[in-house]
Amino acid sequence: MIESRGLARTFQTRRGPVEAVRGVDFAVRAGEIVGFLGPNGAGKTTTLRMLTTLLSPTAGTATVAGCDLLGDPEGVRRRIGYVAQGGSTDPSCPAGEELVLQAELYRISGSEARRRAMELFEQFDLSGMEDRPVKTLSGGQRRRLDVALGLVHRPRLVFLDEPTAGLDPQARSNLWSHVRRLRDELNTTIFLTTHYLDEADALCDRILVIDHGRLVAEGTPEELKRRISGDVVVVEVAGDAERGKTALTALNGVRDVAVDGTTLRLTVERSDQALPGLLRALDAAGVGLASIALHRPTLDDVFLTLTGRSLRDEPDDNKAG
Repeated sequence: MIESRGLARTFQTRRGPVEAVRGVDFAVRAGEIVGFLGPNGAGKTTTLRMLTTLLSPTAGTATVAGCDLLGDPEGVRRRIGYVAQGGSTDPSCPAGEELVLQAELYRISGSEARRRAMELFEQFDLSGMEDRPVKTLSGGQRRRLDVALGLVHRPRLVFLDEPTAGLDPQARSNLWSHVRRLRDELNTTIFLTTHYLDEADALCDRILVIDHGRLVAEGTPEELKRRISGDVVVVEVAGDAERGKTALTALNGVRDVAVDGTTLRLTVERSDQALPGLLRALDAAGVGLASIALHRPTLDDVFLTLTGRSLRDEPDDNKAG
């Protein structure tokens, strides 16, 4: 459904060229839900914009929904759905009119557009809200309407950019069920970006991780978690975190020490056996201990190990991210 080969984008700035995406190769199979993760500025948004024809690549090729990205961008746009992070609805417009207008923009006849709108309202639990202005809907209802707008022309492939950003836990869980249904019942392929690692873990068949413009890992959530063997130790220090990192890195059996502010994350084979040595090393280095916690690897630990950074609950900048 997506095949990218050497896809790259360089921006020209006053300070010189900036390589936002440095040649990414990946494939997305039909019927998959694939998560595309990366810290801010990693190249995630730029890649998404290229795949949806909103930005021209400076190198590389891609086939999207069976169409050549460079040779047939109009074909790509006809065959994909794109749900932007910020939504695309007019607050004062009745929700039903939004869907009908979107369908007519895809040259769907008026009667078929109205039938399709009613079908989507039922599918996304929005029945009875056709005549309500969009601004009167709840956050979860508006987000489901955004997804419905991206599906009105029955695309085989849908891009979801931060689909649950800003929603409360109940609304997020509700939207997750609708996303799963798109794959399970309609065999829709879904390519999504998210800053919620629990969302990626719960929804995605596979995950692609991008950092500094390059793909650094891909696999199922479980495959990625298995890359980190042993136990994860999270240490909150009251002193110099970099000094603490140096002290812990020198210990036998300690791997992948990452610093995030005053927090140190590391992996060890047996946390119960390693704990006394960790505490002695920090004390000898003069680094105070605020707290310590032990747990099995999560996607957050994978992400920190791969990128050295946390996946923040904030949107990418809209420049070269």
